[in-house]
Amino acid sequence: MTELTLVQAVNRGLFEAMRSDPDVLVLGEDVGVNGGVFRATEGLLKEFGEERVIDTPLSETGIVGAAIGMALYGLKPVAEIQFVDFIYPAFDQIVSELAKFRYRSGGQYPCHVVIRSPYGGGIKGGLYHSQSPEAYFAHTSGLKVIVPSNPADAKGLLLTAIHDEDPVLFLEPKRIYRAVTGEVPDGDHRVPFGLASTVREGSDVSVFAYGAMVHVAAQAVDALATEGIHAELIDLRSLVPLDEKALLASVEKTGRAVIVHEAPRFCGFGAELAAIIAEKALYSLKAPVVRVTGYDTPFPYALEHLYLPNMERVAHAIRKTAQAA
Repeated sequence: MTELTLVQAVNRGLFEAMRSDPDVLVLGEDVGVNGGVFRATEGLLKEFGEERVIDTPLSETGIVGAAIGMALYGLKPVAEIQFVDFIYPAFDQIVSELAKFRYRSGGQYPCHVVIRSPYGGGIKGGLYHSQSPEAYFAHTSGLKVIVPSNPADAKGLLLTAIHDEDPVLFLEPKRIYRAVTGEVPDGDHRVPFGLASTVREGSDVSVFAYGAMVHVAAQAVDALATEGIHAELIDLRSLVPLDEKALLASVEKTGRAVIVHEAPRFCGFGAELAAIIAEKALYSLKAPVVRVTGYDTPFPYALEHLYLPNMERVAHAIRKTAQAA
């Protein structure tokens, strides 16, 4: 076990995957000489050389298109999009091509591609460096969407992604790249997809979050425990595939649900969670499902602290839900 930050855990995962499998390679803008804008790929070029650590032109559609071609010839490319806000030029490559190859080929071409990208707010990045577009991609059949919240999961989920047969969008919450540390298992540590993690046990309210919002929700849950409200916090980790069993089991236990994410509210991923709860656990509910989210506006710069869900907003929602008749 080694104490690492989240970005160090990503880096460690890339090193171990590339050392163990010569078919794994990394490509993206500034991933080589500079080690990535957040230094997630630092040191890879020195060890593996420019044939496996490829600095690309500033072209997201080119990065993903090249990764698709590599994967169809048996390689396992890990493509970095420097900020997820700039993934949209590659949107057609991802949803029309990458997500479809395994299906359209009858399983002959599984297309092993991982797209890593920092996402979310919290670093004063303004509207072009702070977005959370996970719902766009969760809506696309054939893609898996993964969001770690801590270093051990970052490494374990990344290694699982690299060896998965389906393409994976791996979203890294950049606001906690260096703000969160934790013990990370050494070696080939893998965390399975589709398995949520219980961060706090509780019996009064179920709280569901992922990415950086797990830590915001944990602060709220801990604060409310002093008031006698014991919330259960579930870190989804894997949006697609979703651990629906854990979602429903928690709601059936507590009878109440609060969903937290920083993406806009309308058609956000939380809407899908609320729909599943309404369809399959309606008779367990003692109060309406509540969502604490970003707002349905472009992401602001000066008012970032008001846009992002914070401990007070989450605590208010949990308290209100717990006290609802």
